[in-house]
Amino acid sequence: MPTLVISDLHLGSRAGRDVLRRPAAIDRLCDAIAGADRLVLLGDTVEMLEGRPQGALADAEPVLRAMGAALGPGRSVVLVPGNHDHALVRPWLRRHAAAGRRLGPSHRIGISSSPGLRAIASWLKPARLEVRYPGVDLGDGIWAHHGHYLDRHLVRRPEATGRATADDYERSIGAAAARLTGDMAAAMPRPIGDAFGRAAQLAMRAAAVSRPVIATLPGAGLLAPLSAGALGYQFRRSGLPAMAAVTDHLGVDAADVVFGHVHRAGPRDGDDADEWERGGRRLWNSGCWVYEPLLLAGTSPPHPYWPGGALWIDGGEIRSVGLLDNVAPELLD
Repeated sequence: MPTLVISDLHLGSRAGRDVLRRPAAIDRLCDAIAGADRLVLLGDTVEMLEGRPQGALADAEPVLRAMGAALGPGRSVVLVPGNHDHALVRPWLRRHAAAGRRLGPSHRIGISSSPGLRAIASWLKPARLEVRYPGVDLGDGIWAHHGHYLDRHLVRRPEATGRATADDYERSIGAAAARLTGDMAAAMPRPIGDAFGRAAQLAMRAAAVSRPVIATLPGAGLLAPLSAGALGYQFRRSGLPAMAAVTDHLGVDAADVVFGHVHRAGPRDGDDADEWERGGRRLWNSGCWVYEPLLLAGTSPPHPYWPGGALWIDGGEIRSVGLLDNVAPELLD
């Protein structure tokens, strides 16, 4: 069935980075959704890590209602939570663990498992909601996961081979962001690593202030290409191998693995196709729907970190697209 995969919407972001609250962006997405029989929301749909989960859900409501209306009756949404909306499935995970049951690569989770899921299901009507965690089998040898499990490999650097369970990954989700950032910067050549560290510190500080202020800081246009380049380097060097390791550790049998989390869409035109081939599998990233001035100020699409990334899946074929590449930047920022 024609399937559209999107991730990292971060609806309700305190800094207002989530572009789907802008008319031009939601209109383009709804146009695309109208051509799909199934929509996959592959994690971080709602921004619930900023201390205002109810406010974020309220901000997400009109966007999710528009998506459901664009799909219409008889079509479905598959929601796969990530690390920023993990709270949606946390009550179910606790009950599951308390009962002594193990977490596999894909579990169907009832809509009634949390108030947030019940609300989201009601907003997406008349489309039908299905919730899966930690991943979902999309058929035709395609497995999808938000991608947050790859952080464990960046922080702890376990062996590239062997087995780990989803429960093992769940126990490591709380690894400190500062440690992860430091390890990523240390893994780079020193000039790039130092620049990445400074960009990461600025990005964390940026979360507390408005995007317009950051976008107008002196040198923001110069910092953006450097930040994007450093992240792109680390993504190719560590991110892709880490996601391949997750798939191997979980014992997932799939020819294609779809993920999000790192906000870097691909493979896109100009990418080295061989870098996206790992252990006989093809990796795909769905990109994001947030506008990050520290990565994008002074740039224009096509750009791997530009908001609007998506994956079309039809007949087992996967295609990476930029749904907002033709939208003027001033309508997104």
